[in-house]
Amino acid sequence: MELVRSKAAVLGLHWQVNVVKAEGFFGAWFAEPVAASGVIGRAAAAHAAARAAGLPVVFTRFTIPADGGLLVGNTPLMQTIAGNAAFLPDSPGSQVIAELGPEPGDRVVDNQRLSGLAGNDLADWLRVRGIDTVVLTGVATNLTVEQTARSGTDLGFHVYVLGDCVTTADPAVHEASLANLNLATRGVIDSAELLAALG
Repeated sequence: MELVRSKAAVLGLHWQVNVVKAEGFFGAWFAEPVAASGVIGRAAAAHAAARAAGLPVVFTRFTIPADGGLLVGNTPLMQTIAGNAAFLPDSPGSQVIAELGPEPGDRVVDNQRLSGLAGNDLADWLRVRGIDTVVLTGVATNLTVEQTARSGTDLGFHVYVLGDCVTTADPAVHEASLANLNLATRGVIDSAELLAALG
């Protein structure tokens, strides 16, 4: 894996209560596969290694401010969550899960888009710091992870997906999404490869 430490960042996508915990809005879909996969522990280790190597760690959260922000109800998914108080920025469901932080020095970016790089200043924030490579963790593989990976690639970033630090509700969908991303990005790697590159 080609990784220049000073030019890379780790993006943790939608590691929020609403997405990955049983009590969250999407808990019925994702809580069980997330817990069964062990993905949270591996992502935590990857994030910790990135911090130790001096790489920025950025969490993206899907939130909906009281005025709706930049939410566009142009898909059934977005229509389902529009106006839902569970996604207010200060609601318990919008918070990053305790197992992952955020730690001091991490950045948290909110948006109302499926891609973590859309509808916010994150891409510009990365570029100003000379970052041209992003490594992705998060949920769900076929939703925010795939959308962020594709949009990041289109924006000119070198995008790696940590295949063992992402998951979704259906294992077959997860594998199909990773197969797509292995072609559409710099590549799907596992967390051991990242740890070795940062070691």
